[in-house]
Amino acid sequence: MDFNGHKPIYLQIYDHVCERILSGEFRSGDRVMSVRELGIELGVNPNTVMRAFERLQMKEIIATKRGIGFYVCEDAKDKILSEQKKDFMEMELPEFFKKIKLYGIKIEEINELYKNFE
Repeated sequence: MDFNGHKPIYLQIYDHVCERILSGEFRSGDRVMSVRELGIELGVNPNTVMRAFERLQMKEIIATKRGIGFYVCEDAKDKILSEQKKDFMEMELPEFFKKIKLYGIKIEEINELYKNFE
């Protein structure tokens, strides 16, 4: 994983785990790798991973089973989609609309690109 300097690493790890859940790599009820395992995989301090896991727990995306590890919550995928859709609609989409208006892009052009995207 390549980290960028524009966002704290623990938030990038949070996003990384969410992406793995959305992609189906981690499914509801699956055990998530340990803090140490993920730290080694990503090449980061386990304390940084733990900070990301604490955020995931707070958002009820993962839960801990004492002495066993972390597991993906049943409705984790729905919670992630809801949060990310809200963030996209509030932060990214307004910037997108601002740019298409500024550049004089017609909605028909966007529709054509969208049709060809898949």
